[in-house]
Amino acid sequence: MINKVVSGAEEAIRDIENGTTVMLGGFGLCGIPENCITALVKKGVKNLTCISNNAGIDDFGIGLMLQQRQVKKMISSYVGENAEFERQLLSGELEVELIPQGTLATRCMAAGYGMPAIFTPAGVGTEVAEGKEVRNFDGKDYLMEYAFDADFAIVKAWKGDTAGNLVYRSTSRNFNPVMAMAGKVTIAEVEELVEAGELDPDQIHTPGVYVHRIFQGADYEKRIEQRTVRTKN
Repeated sequence: MINKVVSGAEEAIRDIENGTTVMLGGFGLCGIPENCITALVKKGVKNLTCISNNAGIDDFGIGLMLQQRQVKKMISSYVGENAEFERQLLSGELEVELIPQGTLATRCMAAGYGMPAIFTPAGVGTEVAEGKEVRNFDGKDYLMEYAFDADFAIVKAWKGDTAGNLVYRSTSRNFNPVMAMAGKVTIAEVEELVEAGELDPDQIHTPGVYVHRIFQGADYEKRIEQRTVRTKN
């Protein structure tokens, strides 16, 4: 078995260069690869195309990369919590492709399965369909959407082993599993790294065959994007 374990985030992202296309797992601020994002900010790479469900917030997640003008294009489903994203979009500094959430997930999955494209009814008859091929199956129109072609996928898991097998916890099992399948090189940061064979095989969500580099992260903030609580009557 090739040793997949690296010392930390800086080594894991060592060959991400200017102009790279990068998938980043997570939903809102849940399950995002905090350590790798910090390392990318520190490295200062530019002109990145980022595929992510969202763009973080102004001072956390991908928002940190936007603050440093590292992102050329965002391919996302939801971007409503980031004022800097909005400013760059409206000023023309940032190219944005908005995609229905299910389409985003399925295009990731298609890449992992080796499928070149999918057909989906989402977006038919809207701006999403402009310039795209439409086919009719059994009387219903479907858009053809291409599988993503990402140089790297960066994901965050709860536990992993030295063979690259991953286990996600609760809501962090969102875009991480489908993105882990889809990158040419997949980097996983985990809260706890154990030896191969210590994870219950029935509990593994991402098999190690998809993961190229893995490391144990540290100092996770796990911020809450919108904290909603019920007040006592």
